[in-house]
Amino acid sequence: MLLQACINGARDARRHPALSADEALSAEHAARAVAVGAQEIHVHPKDAAGRDSLAGDDVARWVLAARSACPGVPVGVTTGAWAEPDPDRRAAAIAAWTVLPDLASVNWHEAGADDIAAMLRSRGVGVEAGIWDGAGLHAWQRSPVRGDCRRVLVELPDEAAATVSRHAEGLIAHVKREEPALPILLHGEERSAWPAFDLAVERGLDARIGLEDVLKLPDGRPAPDNASLVRAAVARMRGR
Repeated sequence: MLLQACINGARDARRHPALSADEALSAEHAARAVAVGAQEIHVHPKDAAGRDSLAGDDVARWVLAARSACPGVPVGVTTGAWAEPDPDRRAAAIAAWTVLPDLASVNWHEAGADDIAAMLRSRGVGVEAGIWDGAGLHAWQRSPVRGDCRRVLVELPDEAAATVSRHAEGLIAHVKREEPALPILLHGEERSAWPAFDLAVERGLDARIGLEDVLKLPDGRPAPDNASLVRAAVARMRGR
């Protein structure tokens, strides 16, 4: 079971003391998460104003900082449309990257996903196919590059724990039917984060945890940092 640490996400740095718009500080937090068990890092590069950015200079700074702090650990980034809503400008920004991450997540409910994924693969970047809902699933099912993805991210919204299993199992079943050999990484957001993590452990799927997805430990206490979330996740993996 692979454990990925999602360090920051699109959250405003003011939401938590361990969140930072500075790539060096975020890289230090990533290194602490790796030290306690994370095997991959997922970051959202930021611009000077602290907003998610797909600009080549910003991506380069953040990827290089993470690699320096976590040598040998795969580093992934987002390609989310919130950073650049126009699909053509988004594709142009990604095509201009000079420092390439190991992985990039592509949300299949967003316009232009097929083209962006194909471009990333042509440059040697692994694609994580983000599937949040039926629309994204159907778009991915029709995609000519779906089998070229590194893995599928089955991503659950902030929802009550009681609905997590039903929601996740439906998406997982469809993905397995279409591409049975592709690894699946299951994760949730806020209320669904820990229930989704436990379900991933139960099903033997990959998972992720970090301040992008949740600010609380499994017992409801505020998480001091990413490392504390990863430490709690490793404990739950071993406990099961």
